[in-house]
Amino acid sequence: MPRILIVEDEDIIRSAVRKLLQHAGYEVADARSVEDADSHDPDQFDLIISDLRLPGAAGTELINRAPNTPVLIMTSYASLRSAVDSMKMGAVEYIAKPFDHDEMLAAVESILARKGSGDQAQEAADASGSGPEESDPGQIMFGHCDAMQKVFTLIRKVAPTETTVLIQGESGTGKELAARALHLLSPRASKPLISVNCAAIPESLIESELFGHEKGAFTGAVSARTGLIEAADGGSLFLDEIGELPAEAQARLLRVLQESEIRKVGSTQSRKVNVRMIAATHRNLKAMTRTGEFREDLYYRLNVMQIRIPPLRERQSDILGLARRFLKRQGERMNKPNLQFSPEAMRALERHRWPGNVRELENAIERATILCDGDVISPSLLDLDSDGGDEHIPETLVEGNNEQTTRDADSASDLSLEDYFQHFVLENQDRMSETELAQKLGISRKSLWERRQRLGIPRKKSGS
Repeated sequence: MPRILIVEDEDIIRSAVRKLLQHAGYEVADARSVEDADSHDPDQFDLIISDLRLPGAAGTELINRAPNTPVLIMTSYASLRSAVDSMKMGAVEYIAKPFDHDEMLAAVESILARKGSGDQAQEAADASGSGPEESDPGQIMFGHCDAMQKVFTLIRKVAPTETTVLIQGESGTGKELAARALHLLSPRASKPLISVNCAAIPESLIESELFGHEKGAFTGAVSARTGLIEAADGGSLFLDEIGELPAEAQARLLRVLQESEIRKVGSTQSRKVNVRMIAATHRNLKAMTRTGEFREDLYYRLNVMQIRIPPLRERQSDILGLARRFLKRQGERMNKPNLQFSPEAMRALERHRWPGNVRELENAIERATILCDGDVISPSLLDLDSDGGDEHIPETLVEGNNEQTTRDADSASDLSLEDYFQHFVLENQDRMSETELAQKLGISRKSLWERRQRLGIPRKKSGS
């Protein structure tokens, strides 16, 4: 059983992560500071998960005190650049707060698998000079249907190469898990996988975040900073929502793909980088090239190998398997290990179209687990016919009655509720205040802000 040490000074976060990992089957110890961690002999653990900012010494100090143990750094998005610096110091990965349970578990599984692969590789090399044994994508993602088996086959074939990959799929289908599988099964598995949500970074900062900047390059640039692409040197860079990149950043990214070099903002010097590029989008990039929203030359550079993750409605035979997997996990977390679906609930799960895909299914199971008083999940607990209480998407948005969304009415059935929300906010935020947007969406201003944070939609009007 892998042993994990959590170093976090906030009691609530430390307790939550500890319980999450214990329910997932790990042996866990925790500490409030680097000094406190020393008493646990940190180099005897399989993984250390540490907050970046701690009382006394910083979390990165554990990299030096436990040189044989991988360190996963937790940080707020505001400290993202510091997290990148920590990876340059030797941290194996970072995870931005707030994170959901699956994101943390996926990161832990990835790091431990990478560590195991490295150990196996060394043993194999000592014995016969052969490389590490490949893991199966089915250990990282779930899917028994023919469509997912084709995805797994494609991942196995393309992962060992240096080919650029474009992952396409609707929101909630698991594109980031596919990127993790590609990285984990590649020769770069021992190097960092840097994940970037292009839609979550303000347009004014995207070039600085990706390429870095020199001191004095712009107001506020008080020191030189390393960009995320450079931080991924030797490893893989996952660019999620690549269709949201502004035009100037697209041109600079094209140079990275063509010349394998970057130039920091404010610098006249270029430097070579060795990065495997993996991009993902839920948008039609080919159509965007015709409207001028996306560079055609960049599209063809990215689209060397394409992997399409099928929506859940095309994975009918996987629905119950996924549901049982999520139910087991949620039951263990909430101390309800004997939960099961009623026959009616299973039929309801199979009949639902799942516009939010796997993410929607997981949320439905979590909600039902919380509400269930006995051991049987009924259809009413799944609540598949509603949009989640007061936080609803109005009919004007779904049916296309709003003049701003009419042109998308034909494709409405292919969009998830999150897509509706994102489209409505982006189309109307320049002419509506935050209060008006919230009223039109039928949610509170607080809920609007929380959804912006979750979906990575920046506010364009600072005075609203």
